[in-house]
Amino acid sequence: MPLVKLGKKICPGVAVVTLTYVDLWCTIRSLDPDKVKFPGVRYILLHSFAHALMRQMTLECGYNAASLKERIYSKRPEEEGGPMAGILIYTAAPDSEGTLGGLVSLGEPKTLSHHIDQALEQMRLCASDPLCAEHTPFQGATSLHWAACHACLFSPETSCERGNKYLDRAVLISTVSSADLAFFAEEKM
Repeated sequence: MPLVKLGKKICPGVAVVTLTYVDLWCTIRSLDPDKVKFPGVRYILLHSFAHALMRQMTLECGYNAASLKERIYSKRPEEEGGPMAGILIYTAAPDSEGTLGGLVSLGEPKTLSHHIDQALEQMRLCASDPLCAEHTPFQGATSLHWAACHACLFSPETSCERGNKYLDRAVLISTVSSADLAFFAEEKM
């Protein structure tokens, strides 16, 4: 489904040029859109969730942001082996920062539930809102992310398998600009 239309049908024989976000992003960078595949909303949701959870673990559990890495497992239903949706967060190097055993203990259901709740709560507001929440990939020639920035979702480049691309807080939770994309409902107290 096209997300943006560029051009007008001004006379017979003149075609309307229709580009998606990824097509436009690739065109600006002189890349072939057929070789750069958009990973899909499932991937954006999982990737954003992994970043939120990694940030929570660094804040509350003492891990250095650069000591955690992610691996996203995402396939669309129509892809071979699909559908698939999962994340793996692991320590980048065993050192004094922590061990894999320490990270595994954070995966216990009660502990993990707490960290997920806290991670999502931290995503509701960004220090850069409303600018962050209103961001789209068209606002700069070098970005391919939506509501995400260094103040909320970005991780160190070495920790992110996609270099902080394909991130959006609005697919996780309601933001000051968008409430209709949120996967996780806001709990009513």
